[in-house]
Parts: sequence; C-alpha cells; structure tokens
Amino acid sequence: MKIAVLGSGYVGLTTGACLAETGNDVICTDIRRDRIDALRNGEIPFFEPGLQSLVVQNVAEGRLKFTTDVAWAVRESYIIFITVGTPTDEDDSADLRHVIAAAGDVGRAMDGERIVITKSTVPVGTARLVREAIEAETEHAVRVCSNPEFLKEGAALSDFRKPDRVVLGVDDEGAAEVLRDLYAPFVRTGNEILVMDIASAEITKYAANSMLAARISFMNSIARLCERTGADVDMVRIGVGSDRRIGPTFLFPGVGYGGSCFPKDVKALARNMKRMEVDASMLDAVEAINTRQKRCLLERCVDRFGDDLTGMTFAVWGLAFKPNTDDMREAPSLVTIRGLLDRGARVVAHDPVAMSQARRILGNAIEYRGLNYDALDGADALIIHTEWNPYRRPDFARIRTLLRRPIIFDGRNLYSPVTMSELGFEYYSVGRPPARPREDG
Repeated sequence: MKIAVLGSGYVGLTTGACLAETGNDVICTDIRRDRIDALRNGEIPFFEPGLQSLVVQNVAEGRLKFTTDVAWAVRESYIIFITVGTPTDEDDSADLRHVIAAAGDVGRAMDGERIVITKSTVPVGTARLVREAIEAETEHAVRVCSNPEFLKEGAALSDFRKPDRVVLGVDDEGAAEVLRDLYAPFVRTGNEILVMDIASAEITKYAANSMLAARISFMNSIARLCERTGADVDMVRIGVGSDRRIGPTFLFPGVGYGGSCFPKDVKALARNMKRMEVDASMLDAVEAINTRQKRCLLERCVDRFGDDLTGMTFAVWGLAFKPNTDDMREAPSLVTIRGLLDRGARVVAHDPVAMSQARRILGNAIEYRGLNYDALDGADALIIHTEWNPYRRPDFARIRTLLRRPIIFDGRNLYSPVTMSELGFEYYSVGRPPARPREDG
C-alpha cells in the first residue's frame, strides 16, 4: 500500500518504519528540515531500542522515504496517517492546532479519494474537525478514521508488531476493510482488531492511559499508608495483584509517572469530561496524587538531612522518566534535582541514554558522569529514580567505598531492605520501612 505519515516524531516514525517493514511504501513527513535531513542519514532524534536499525534498513531497501513536501507525500499515497503532536494547552485540553493544520494540508494536496487516519492522541470529536478541515479544501471524497496508538516508550516496536489489540474507529466499511488488510501482518497470532465507531475509538485511548495512571496513583497512595503504619507495600501489592479481577500490572509504587502520555492524557480527559459536564474528580485526584508523589524522594532527603543542604553532594542514578528511553518530559528526577539545587546541594548524575536531554533542560546546573559509579565519589547519598538494568545488581561494596555516607534513597524499590541493612546501608524506599545498618554490617 502507498502510505504517507504526517509527523516524524515518536509515533509517526515508529508507525512508518513498522509499516514499511511489512512491504508497504511509506513516506514520512515533517516540517522540520533538520529532522528530515537527519532521518535520511539514519539519525534518530530520540532513543528507542531497535528503531534506528529498522529505519536504516527500510530506507536502504527503498520502502521508507522522508520529506518536508507534504503535498507530494499526499499525492503519492492513498492512506494518510496524521501523527503530529497534541501538547497540553493552557487550559489542560489537547492542543489540536497541528492536527487541524495537517488536515488542511491534506485537503489542499488531494487529487483523488483518500483514507485519512488520526493516530495522534486526540479528544472525542476530533475526527469530525479533521473531516471539516479537509472538505473545506477539496471536493474529492475522504474517509476519516481513528486509529489510536498504544505504544510504550522503550517497547514501541514490540507493541506495534505484536499489539494487544488494534482499535479502528470507522464510519465506512470500505475503509475498515482496507485497514484490516493493512494490520493483518501484525495480528497473525490472534490478537484482535476491534472495529468500532469513531467516537468510541477516540475515547478508548484516553480511557486506557488514564486507567493505568489511576492504578499507579492508587498504589502510591497505599504506599504512603504503608509508610505511616509500618506495613510493607510489596506484600500489599502481591496480595492485591493476586486477585484475578485486578492482576499484577501497574501496581508497583514509585516516584510517580511522567513522560509524554500519562500526564497530558489524564489532564486532557479530565478537561474534556468537565466540558461535557461529567464528574472528573477522580482524574483530578489521580493527577494531584502524582504531583505529590514526585516530591517523595526530595522529602526523604530533607527529612534526613534538613532543609539546608548547602555543601552536600547527592549522586543521582537515572534521569529519564522510565528505562529504555531518553524522555525527560515530566520526569520525577527533575523535581528532586531542582529541589536539591534550591537548597544549596550539588548534584552529580548518571543515566545510560538521557544525559543529552538532561543537559538541554538543566544545562550546567548539575554535573554529569559517563559511568554510574563515577557519580558516587564523595557523595553524601545516592538517589535512584529510574530502574535501569545496570542499577539492579550493582557492586554494593564499591558503592560503600565511594559514598561519603552509606545512604541510599531508592524511588523504585530495587533492593531488599533486609539485604541493605546487612550490607551496612541506611536505606529508604517507597512504601516500606526504612532499613538501618546492622551493628555488625
């Protein structure tokens, strides 16, 4: 099939590369010339495991092209995906300006019938606005569909190639058949293609992300209760997750969610519900709890050392909001780091892939180290924000030697409090009693 993808960001590039891999001819567009030039040279503007090699392979084999010429891409294609950004607007709603602008570009370039698919995360009613924007520019027939993405950063290729489900919002059976055929290579193991009305598809993405965010905030509230009562949130998590009606996923407490999806999608859904006069207090609470939880490691540092941290040094392991990505958007690490800096502390950080992004945000306000152990030298404590694999089984004897004091604040519950006590560490985690060094540790 001949496909154009408008927007070569995270969703667009993953979509384009995966569809090209199954034999389609794909043209990815972007308004940024520097991004297109980089992509033509095999340079990916963000970190996603496996994506760079997939892009390079499909470009070399002629199935994937990049251009700033949207009109050419539209004329060369029958299926058009809109994957441009929908950032949070000033009122917390989704900013649809780029989506509507892309739709207008499609309408002006069309020289015949097209199928146009909104894959960006958009509120209910957006497909209608897209149709109106296209039809205002052309007399050619257009079939507008909704096909929300469900890609996890760090696992996007796997999610696209082996989806839990593919959601298609359509009002035209002909378009549904085309899209079933397009996605057929990805559902050979029996995962469902769910065909529904457009409004239902648009709501599904927001509802799914908000449900997952709600589970995280709920468990973080339970973690706070465990800390007040001396309970162990790991035991509670296992007990709750063993209920088949609930299941174990997204029940791990931590320092709160971040990234490009959950924060803005929870806010946008709440805003949309309020506009429709539907009670959104649950989503407001999810967001408020998450905002509070991002401060938990900072609060622990202040509780332990006091509010004036002048002259102290803190090592930070993990800057990205989750492992296997360099995404720093809404990262909890930023809340901790800025709070430490405001109190006079020095911060030395390590992250396997996100330090370039951190430099763009924090500049030289903190120091960066290429090896995780190098960040520890002379630090008063280690703070862990991201559960990267290299942090899971470190050399604890080496950590004790490098730190000025054997103190660890763990925002991801990577280690056993009992083990840390035996190894001689003062150890603070989330939702579990703090560990003190054993006298013989």
